[in-house]
Amino acid sequence: MTMNELKTPYLVFLGDAQDLLMAKVAKGVAHWRPEKCLAQNRFDNAKADLGLPDMSIRDAAEAGAKTLILGLAPMGGTLPQSWIPLLIEAMEAGMDIASGLHIRLNEIEDLVAVANRTGRRMFDVRNPPKTLQCGTGQPRSGKRLLTVGSDCCVGKMFTALAIHKEMAARNINATFRATGQTGILIEGSGVPVDAVVSDFIAGSVEQLSPANDADHWDIIEGQGSVLHPAYAGVSLGLLHGAQADVIILCHEEGRIQMDEMPGFEVPDFDTLIETNLALGRITNPNISLGGIALNTSSLSEDDALKAIARYQAKFGVPVVDPVRTGVAAIVDVLEG
Repeated sequence: MTMNELKTPYLVFLGDAQDLLMAKVAKGVAHWRPEKCLAQNRFDNAKADLGLPDMSIRDAAEAGAKTLILGLAPMGGTLPQSWIPLLIEAMEAGMDIASGLHIRLNEIEDLVAVANRTGRRMFDVRNPPKTLQCGTGQPRSGKRLLTVGSDCCVGKMFTALAIHKEMAARNINATFRATGQTGILIEGSGVPVDAVVSDFIAGSVEQLSPANDADHWDIIEGQGSVLHPAYAGVSLGLLHGAQADVIILCHEEGRIQMDEMPGFEVPDFDTLIETNLALGRITNPNISLGGIALNTSSLSEDDALKAIARYQAKFGVPVVDPVRTGVAAIVDVLEG
């Protein structure tokens, strides 16, 4: 099964998410594929809101919903027991289920029994390819851009999708390559690199982004940060496998503390850039910094533009906020 088999429209499940950071999967799907989203389903204590109509399982099924998207990314990718009855209800109402959790729905006996009885399908997005290879590090044709981060949840996927969209509008030969559960649900294909055995991460990204035409760009979604105390291993394998010609550094302006990592500060830009470039040169000696993408949502318009100008003057590359300014300045340089 592939994600392209997902039936639409979607009912997006937000559970008890208190904000859209907790529901980043739902937020990404609703933002980039709004035409596929019929409604949202939330517990009474949830505060996250996609702006979609709230519907019960029964009402959504009667309105035509075909797939329940689990739109949360709980710490560790576990499945709360309180979700089980809702998933059963969804399948009994005629919906398939798509999940980006680390725990696989197809390994939970109670859910499998209901799926078999109802004929519904459960899609586990974090399911790595069956045929895995170690990375070779050998050069391959085509051009590649990788978004790298100062931390988790700073806009790497959003920036990659925005750059791909801008390239498509200019008829530049480009493909978005998804490496996380949300990106895979949006694109319909990809490799969940954080579910790949560590020896094969680099190789899986080489397979995801194979040799291509000389003028073709692969826009590869980044994960985590190479300086993250928990997730650096995934980020490093991704960096090596991507063999990126260009990296775009992504950061949430104003974030000082790493998310959910007490005692770990967000590294400074000089360290982030130097480290990513030094490690990236192992598989692509010609890697370069192509720009900086800031999430300035916590700033006023004036302060945001000042921050953008300040970073641009210091680092000499295009600096953008994909939401406030768009990413045209980055693509201008890549196209030139």
